[in-house]
Amino acid sequence: MRVVIFGLGYVGFTAACCIASEGHSVTGIDVSDAKVAAILDGCAPIVEPGVEEMLKDGLAAGRISAATEIGSCLEAADLAIVCVGTPSAPDGSHNMGYIAGVSRQIAKALESRRHGKPLTIAYRSTVRPGTIEELIEPIFRSVLGAETESRAELVYNPEFLREGSAVKDYFHPPKTVIGTRDGRPNAAMEELTRNIEAPLFVTGYREAEFTKFVDNAWHAVKVAFANEIGRTCLDLGIDASTVHGIFKSDTKLNISAYYTRPGGAFGGSCLPKDVRALQHIGAVSGTNMPLMDSLLRSNEAHKHRLFEYAVDGLAPGARLLMAGLAFKAGTDDLRESPNVDLARKLLAAGYELEIFDPAVEAEQLVGANLGYAYSQLPMIQQLLVGKAEAEARSYDRVIANNPTADLLDLPADAEIRNLGTL
Repeated sequence: MRVVIFGLGYVGFTAACCIASEGHSVTGIDVSDAKVAAILDGCAPIVEPGVEEMLKDGLAAGRISAATEIGSCLEAADLAIVCVGTPSAPDGSHNMGYIAGVSRQIAKALESRRHGKPLTIAYRSTVRPGTIEELIEPIFRSVLGAETESRAELVYNPEFLREGSAVKDYFHPPKTVIGTRDGRPNAAMEELTRNIEAPLFVTGYREAEFTKFVDNAWHAVKVAFANEIGRTCLDLGIDASTVHGIFKSDTKLNISAYYTRPGGAFGGSCLPKDVRALQHIGAVSGTNMPLMDSLLRSNEAHKHRLFEYAVDGLAPGARLLMAGLAFKAGTDDLRESPNVDLARKLLAAGYELEIFDPAVEAEQLVGANLGYAYSQLPMIQQLLVGKAEAEARSYDRVIANNPTADLLDLPADAEIRNLGTL
């Protein structure tokens, strides 16, 4: 197929590489000139295992291209996939500006399309239930009028990618969910997913739209629950890892060990944003959701407790090395990373701080990641140190936020405080 992807962030760029690896032709559209230029030069705009090799292969085979304008790329396309951002608005809802803008651009481009069948447009951005019917479809109708059905077939197809294992998750997701107007299969989506082995659910729009909220809220609940237990263990002198070992052994009732390990706060581009949006949905609909309302407060309380744990017994002025800045080891995503918050707290409290994270290079950050990094930690470039520097210098304590610390060959007597597993 000929596939056009709008938005080349983590989701869109990973999808582009994976789809091209299956033999489809992919054109990526993104407003960032720097991101598009990097992709055309064979440089991945994100840090994610496997994608840069797939990009180079796709470029060499002529199956990947990128641009900042739609142009005529939809004329012969079989499928368009929308992966633009839906960041948090001031009231906690999703900011739908990018969705609205790209929808109108696509609709305008379809006005002159001469292809004989409607173009399938699959939205993967996380949106509140009702968005397809109440926002996106009206935008298409305002441009295409009575020709909307003959030119556009709207689909909602949430993604389930985890940063750090996104390529594996693309080909082996926990499930595939496709939302259509009548809850019936879509031919282009069937072709796109025919090599993916996963339980398939074809539903109406709203059920598909709500799926991601349910999943991310549940992940946030698990992390917050585990961390409340973890800090209680700290305060009571209980070995949290022993308690966790007992808890996770119950695979019949406790379900999953992954998110229930007491450790770091949750963060990143999905969980905080979607919990806020779900809270907003509850407020607007009049639904009482006390657990959801407590998640972010619990997460902020945990961030503060981790700060206290990190500096326990150290006076301001102590020299610290923090291993791991991105919200997940092996990625460069700093958006709402609890490690960025910790770094700010340490600096504000008067500690001398250096940070080791080989996946984060300040000069290579782009887009929302770049804006967040410098708005929250403007001195980031001065704080980052390389492996040789981190190993050669003496620190009063090393704060291990995640497995990034395992990359360092530290002295046997180095004091390490591991925040990743309490």
